[in-house]
Amino acid sequence: MAATLRDVASAAGVSVKTASNVINDRPHVKPATRAKVEAAVRELGYRPNLTARGLKYGRSGFLALAIPQIDMPYFAELAMHFTDAASEAGYVLLLDVTRADVEMERALLQGVAPLKVDGLIFSPLRVTAEEISQRSDSTPLVLLGERAVPVGHDHVALDSVAAARAMTEHLLSIHKRRIAVIGYESAEGTASVRLRGFHAALDAAGLPHVPEYEVGVGQYERYEGKAAMERLLALPTRPDAVFCFNDLMAIGALQACREAGVRVPDEIAIAGFDNIAETKYCSPALTTVAPDLDVLARESIRLLVGRITGSRTDAESVEVPWEIHVRASTVG
Repeated sequence: MAATLRDVASAAGVSVKTASNVINDRPHVKPATRAKVEAAVRELGYRPNLTARGLKYGRSGFLALAIPQIDMPYFAELAMHFTDAASEAGYVLLLDVTRADVEMERALLQGVAPLKVDGLIFSPLRVTAEEISQRSDSTPLVLLGERAVPVGHDHVALDSVAAARAMTEHLLSIHKRRIAVIGYESAEGTASVRLRGFHAALDAAGLPHVPEYEVGVGQYERYEGKAAMERLLALPTRPDAVFCFNDLMAIGALQACREAGVRVPDEIAIAGFDNIAETKYCSPALTTVAPDLDVLARESIRLLVGRITGSRTDAESVEVPWEIHVRASTVG
């Protein structure tokens, strides 16, 4: 038999009402009590009756995660973390892939969807902050990513400026001075943020910004990283380190070096960003920035469920922790 709310309350030693308050993320529950109820939910494998809850509260029990791509390892891994976090909160997660199409992103903002959802987690690439602020749909929304977001919206992201600066400082610490970047493509978005961190580290070290060492790409894909690395290898003075703004491009850069007979990291150190699973198994294993995707997913779901249940009204901006994973592509 499936566990009931009464079973959860009994296992936690609280009233059914208190257990319900915790599961529905209502305020004014003591942290210790909340922890006991959440432990009972996990132990018993409790899943709320979404149909009954929908009838009572006018909700569907569905959340949507809108991401640009699913065929990139980072977004696939992110979706799995969100699926787990949503399930633990008693929701079913639906996935919407926008393909970074501006019209699809605009439609999402206006609530155009085949199924009703109780809340939306959205990683936009093309729509502007102004467009987001002008959305007419009232579905609760949490924004992801490092693009500018309008005031009054919940937002979850890592500090890419600090992370990119830390990675550049790691390369400087191993005595690299001709450091290039792959991935800069415009004055807006993720790449521009990471470029700021890269420049900040160079400035602190008293090193110049070399335009030839900042290579733009069209897509954050392996083949783009490979082509960009080939351009860098063809320069009269090659860089001695390359920081790629995602891991897929870094893996492409590694391939370019293998084909050219360039030893990594002896001749050129290579680093990435995202810590996808592939980074541990490529050759050499890739040094990368590792964001905590579990925290990203859980905090996003917490913010969204709070909006849905009415337990939160003020906008929050949550910073996701990260760390540098140093591997053989920079230290041998």
